[in-house]
Amino acid sequence: MSAPHEYDFLVVGTGIAGLTFALKAARHGRVAILSKKTGEASNTAWAQGGVSCVLSPDDSFDQHIADTLDAGAGLCDEKAVRAIISEGPERIAELIRLGVKFSQKPGAPPGDFDLGIEGGHTRRRILHQGDQTGLEIATHLLAAARAEKNIILLEGYYAIDLITTGKLGYAQEDRCLGLYALDQNIGDVKTFRSDRVILATGGSGRVYQYTTNPEVATGDGVAMAWRAGVTIANMEFIQFHPTCLFHPQKRSFLISEALRGEGGVLVGADGQPFMHKYDRRENLAPRDIVARAIDREIKKTGSKCVFLDITSKPRAWLEDRFPHIFQTLMNLGIDMSKEPIPVVPAAHYQCGGVQTNLDGATSLRGLWAVGEVACTGLHGANRLASNSLLEGAVMGHRAVEDVLQKEPLPARHPREFSLDPWISGDAQDVDELVVIYHNWDEIRRLMWDYVSIVRTSKRLQRAATRLRTLQKEVQEFYWGYRVTAEVLELRNLVQVAALIVDSAHSRHESRGAHCTLDYPEIDDAHFKKNTLLWRV
Repeated sequence: MSAPHEYDFLVVGTGIAGLTFALKAARHGRVAILSKKTGEASNTAWAQGGVSCVLSPDDSFDQHIADTLDAGAGLCDEKAVRAIISEGPERIAELIRLGVKFSQKPGAPPGDFDLGIEGGHTRRRILHQGDQTGLEIATHLLAAARAEKNIILLEGYYAIDLITTGKLGYAQEDRCLGLYALDQNIGDVKTFRSDRVILATGGSGRVYQYTTNPEVATGDGVAMAWRAGVTIANMEFIQFHPTCLFHPQKRSFLISEALRGEGGVLVGADGQPFMHKYDRRENLAPRDIVARAIDREIKKTGSKCVFLDITSKPRAWLEDRFPHIFQTLMNLGIDMSKEPIPVVPAAHYQCGGVQTNLDGATSLRGLWAVGEVACTGLHGANRLASNSLLEGAVMGHRAVEDVLQKEPLPARHPREFSLDPWISGDAQDVDELVVIYHNWDEIRRLMWDYVSIVRTSKRLQRAATRLRTLQKEVQEFYWGYRVTAEVLELRNLVQVAALIVDSAHSRHESRGAHCTLDYPEIDDAHFKKNTLLWRV
């Protein structure tokens, strides 16, 4: 029976938030970063658009704050919005010092960035590196983490559950002591001990049949936190990106919102623009409005998709500004300089998550959450485009300061609590993967059919009924067989799906990314508040 692996800091996830935290925490102690696949597998690495930040003399913090509050449909925490936006320039400067490069205006001196604009923004403030900004950031952060002697990156380690004093039966204040993780490299479950656990696991887009998210986005952090009794907030607000490529060979390929910022126009199958019918900002309206408009046009006309037309721009300009998108489309036989791009909405971003304060602290002592997994109050009912990478950088920084204040080093108490090792018992190896894949597929289909862009109470009830049955089936698998990545992902997916449905069912209004035909109006009198759920 091996002893727990002990670290000063334990980070789960390798996106911008987790890596920012890890690099700063490494100055104070030993850091372990767990990644269930490779370090490169994160939502950050998939981000195309960029990072919103006030850097232009034509812009201001107040204007960025106003745009964020407007997109958030009345549910943003203004204190959180102001703090994260005002601290943005300093965090951007740190990324640049790490080697991150952002596109500049042609022939301009260093620091004169080619700022873009996206839906909901009233100024050009989007820093980008072509159309692979997230990859640029992730590459440099990972390189720095791998070079840091105080950081160990454990790839192929799937976090299973948090270990708490309550679960171990101690009578004192409930707190997080570490976690169990499946080492997929050898198939064993290992115990990790730390007084400072940071969830940076990203979102949950894979709970839907159609999503722009990578395969790792299965809601692991939210599900683990829920099982540990941590407060979860606003899970009904799942943002659907308006423009995911509609093509059988590339079902999760995002067509960046930056295309609309640079003049792209949404048109129907008849080639006619339609966004003027839905919002005065037309193609640059916030994402919730544009996604619903596309959904309505598709249903009204019976078309399978709509189209994004940016043929007004020269080919050379498109190749330079959007090199990844241009080449990907060309490989599929679509020349965006000559023909419109077929697009549909797809699940994109989790606006809610593990509820935290402005320092990333959760309702469980010893546990912090940063990045998309967390609900800080920045996004409200609908995220403003390109605010997510900004939040990750700022909150990764803020969390370090809070962790050191509340759980100062070098004081550690490794023997104050006795951690039970993982016991597999008589569990058998999984021999019915077809059942797991069937349940996975059913969850994603029912969420798309019943809990998608537009909802009804009847659809939510149907989803809840089926999810209760699926949860029982998944629990039988979890307890009856040895844990595998497939079993763990399915367990987390069904839990997150249930949280989304329960949250949506309790909000009797339409606000931001939550739209229900039974309650089509905003109801500030009763629902201008967060939806909070926790396991008793």
